[in-house]
Amino acid sequence: MKLPSPILRRGSRIVIIPLIDIMFFLLASFMMISLQMSRTGNIEVNLPSSTEARPDFKPDMVNIAVDKSGGVWLERKPVSLPELSLVLSNRFRGNTNLPVYISGDRDTLEGAMVNVFDVVRRAGVQKVAFAVDGPGPRKAP
Repeated sequence: MKLPSPILRRGSRIVIIPLIDIMFFLLASFMMISLQMSRTGNIEVNLPSSTEARPDFKPDMVNIAVDKSGGVWLERKPVSLPELSLVLSNRFRGNTNLPVYISGDRDTLEGAMVNVFDVVRRAGVQKVAFAVDGPGPRKAP
């Protein structure tokens, strides 16, 4: 005859509530880190303001900047217009929906911006946008 034990037997169990808390913490950490890493790879320029500006960054986007003196920068590296044309045509062959962002300093002459725009269009790129700063204070006329 089998006698019952006066000591209660506890079944083993896995508590998953602390694991869920840890997973949410890791998810939030990775999200915050990824937000810090999603900055555009471009030089610092003083952008003109616009009332309709929207941030639109994609990792496969080509960022071109034109500084005050008319120098052209491709993803933080100075390039000449022929080099820019070669790089853009090579990337366009790989991706025909290649988006290009052109940003220019507020004091950049329009001729330098038009030269860069012509190089981009001659490479065959159809998706071209100009980066502008968000709405700023309006100046009285």
